[in-house]
Amino acid sequence: MNLFKAAFSISAFTMLSRITGLVRDAVNAALFGTSATMDAFWIAFRIPNLLRRLFAEGAFSQAFVPLLAATRAEHGDETTKALIDAVATVMAWALLVICALGVVAAPVLVWLLASGFDPATTDAAVLMTRWMFPYIGCMSLVALASGVLNTWRRFAVPAFTPVLLNLSMIGAAWGLVPVFRRHGIEPVYALAAGVMLGGVLQLGFQVPALARIAALPRIGLGWSPLRAAWRQPGVGQILGKMGPAVIGVSVAQLSLMINSQIASWLGAGAVSTLVYADRLMELPTALLGVALGVVLTPQLSSAQAKQDWTAYSGLLDWGLRMTVLLALPCAAALLLFAEPLVATLFHRGAFDEQSVRLTSFAVMGYGVGLLGLVGVKIAAPGFYARQDMKTPMRIGIAVMVLTQVFNAALVPWLGVAALALSIGLAATVNAAWLLRGLRRLELWRPAPGWGLFTLRVLTASAVMGAGLAWVGWRVDWVALGQHELQRAGLLAGVIVVAIGVYFAVLLLCGTNLRELLRRRV
Repeated sequence: MNLFKAAFSISAFTMLSRITGLVRDAVNAALFGTSATMDAFWIAFRIPNLLRRLFAEGAFSQAFVPLLAATRAEHGDETTKALIDAVATVMAWALLVICALGVVAAPVLVWLLASGFDPATTDAAVLMTRWMFPYIGCMSLVALASGVLNTWRRFAVPAFTPVLLNLSMIGAAWGLVPVFRRHGIEPVYALAAGVMLGGVLQLGFQVPALARIAALPRIGLGWSPLRAAWRQPGVGQILGKMGPAVIGVSVAQLSLMINSQIASWLGAGAVSTLVYADRLMELPTALLGVALGVVLTPQLSSAQAKQDWTAYSGLLDWGLRMTVLLALPCAAALLLFAEPLVATLFHRGAFDEQSVRLTSFAVMGYGVGLLGLVGVKIAAPGFYARQDMKTPMRIGIAVMVLTQVFNAALVPWLGVAALALSIGLAATVNAAWLLRGLRRLELWRPAPGWGLFTLRVLTASAVMGAGLAWVGWRVDWVALGQHELQRAGLLAGVIVVAIGVYFAVLLLCGTNLRELLRRRV
């Protein structure tokens, strides 16, 4: 398998997901801007998403995927299918209980994330939380399906699936918002309906792909099947590994909760500002970090099962070089070209010039730590593939404390932007700490040429960044809002030229891109 092609196939679908996500947020920004009602929606949407990242795509995936890959490598497909059935049965019953509790506890959950809201905004957030909480059930089962498909090297379907959520929310914004307005219903509630529709569609989309590889889970109904599934040895192993993983993943999610809480006290629109900036940050982190992490984790697990430490180190080294190659220029773009990006994507309708300015500052904050944010997604699987959940957990706890130290020092000076900057700085520390641990364990032994490679990437990024800064300074991107097509065309042209300049400088410096792109396992 060509690693770059596998990662590229994921990135292509992830790019589609992120583009539709940007369209979704651009539509939301035009309709609602950075208003209190939009703050309420984002908090309500963040609650099931936090739990999804914590349990489904976080602790569960980190414990499940390595065990699944190792089981398949050592015992074959039949034993692996039995494990999938048992895990799906236990998960389905647990989700029924969790969703019921979440609907009842919605007021407490909203208060935990945004106690600074006024009563009307709080009530709207509670109602939308109750509507959307079952979304965590759909997405947890999607995470299970994605883990199975990725283990079978079927990367395209899981990568495409998030597009369905974005399309559902865009459809709800365009189709249901006018209907809700005509009937005197708060229009932002239409987005909550779109989220639930998207969750159901994402789950349904996985079913045919699982059936094609004969891995569609059979969920046991009744007490006896549940008890039998609970006794399956693999289920106990996953639950045992999930404990430290939950703590490790919850560190990052707790930081997000604290940031939401702080933002709720910074005035109406602060939560939305952070969300829109987060959308721009997630574009490179998903395209690079998520895609590379998804490809590497099963391969690292297989190398671990075979005790092939040379291959293990080589996989990590390749992933880290790809991170530096692609994340560093993206970081330069977020730092030096933030306002043109934000203005072109969001500046219309209710999203005014003040919203552009505040969101741009937050984007720049994320840009500072982008290399770390992507690097964590490469370094952490180096531990998870060995089913070592405790080391990332310990580092994560320390980093969470550090994040709040940064917040305490920076928020009084920089406001909302400081929340993004703190996350970026802490992620950089997290990535460096994880890499240090991998080196001490000799799981990652840097291949020769890192110094010269990094110098070449820095040179190319600096040349590209200088050009972006010059264009950003010479053009009034907010004023160009009167000419939407001209602004969008100019941005697209600048980005294409910047990419061309970056890779041209790399080649002139003697970088061997073919060696990176042809890596196979």
